Amino acid sequence: MLDNLRGMAVFASVVGHGSFSGSARQLGITTSAVSQQIRSLENELGVVLLHRSTRKLSLTEAGESFYEAAKDVVSAAEQGRIKVNQLRDELAGSLRIATTPELGVNRILPALSTWMAAHDDLSITYFADNRYIDMIDERIDIAIRMSPSINDSTLSSHPLTDVRQLLLASPHYLRQHKKIESPKDLADHQLICIDIMKDCNQLEFTKIETNKKTRLKMTSRIHTNNVFMATTLAKEGHGLVRMMEMDVKKELESGELVEVLTGYQLPSFVLYAVTLNREQQPAKITRCLEVLKKYFHAS
Repeated sequence: MLDNLRGMAVFASVVGHGSFSGSARQLGITTSAVSQQIRSLENELGVVLLHRSTRKLSLTEAGESFYEAAKDVVSAAEQGRIKVNQLRDELAGSLRIATTPELGVNRILPALSTWMAAHDDLSITYFADNRYIDMIDERIDIAIRMSPSINDSTLSSHPLTDVRQLLLASPHYLRQHKKIESPKDLADHQLICIDIMKDCNQLEFTKIETNKKTRLKMTSRIHTNNVFMATTLAKEGHGLVRMMEMDVKKELESGELVEVLTGYQLPSFVLYAVTLNREQQPAKITRCLEVLKKYFHAS
């Protein structure tokens, strides 16, 4: 089939130029190669397509009929090439972005909202889920992931910002329970456990002044797999909660949640935009990454 398509393209070029040599110059191949392509095509079809003479070429009846089909095939291939180039070089087609519901609502949509409005030829699908999404299986163009590092040779990672991890509680909770002045005091408190976090109730603190580390495991009576739910539970005074700072920025600014153990630090994370590792990315992916980097750098 591929040889037939190549032969049809050569045949259309020969007829268009009226000569083998003219076609050869356009296609960048030798005249003998052009002649061989035509012979192979005629042998495959079982008909003569061209009358050859020392002065000119002319189409046979079969050749005239086949020429129309060949022109259509070449035209369709050219339109396909143009469309592929547009998808590669212009902000058109589809863009599939995977993120978590919290990051999507609080960060990714604000970052991309103006850019989305400016490019209405671009169809965007957001996958907002806390589960790990396979980028190849789900045809994801950009995944937003929170991790200390990305170690996968099939992926290209683009750091957006560092993210602090905080231990939080509502002012009401802190007034009603024992004081928290050091990590050992957490033995008297309950942690609202977010199960999507690895080892969700195990915490490692580093004392800022001395760099001394303390590891401990908190008891957890309440579990959830949703950050929005955990935030609400903490605001209503049901326990302490371990959260990424960017997920609770509004609650921190309003005072609905406050950081405890401010003299200690939990391990930090990096927010990454992740793409499949390939030599050339379509413009829509490259531009989207630029917008995300600019937004997080500014904020």
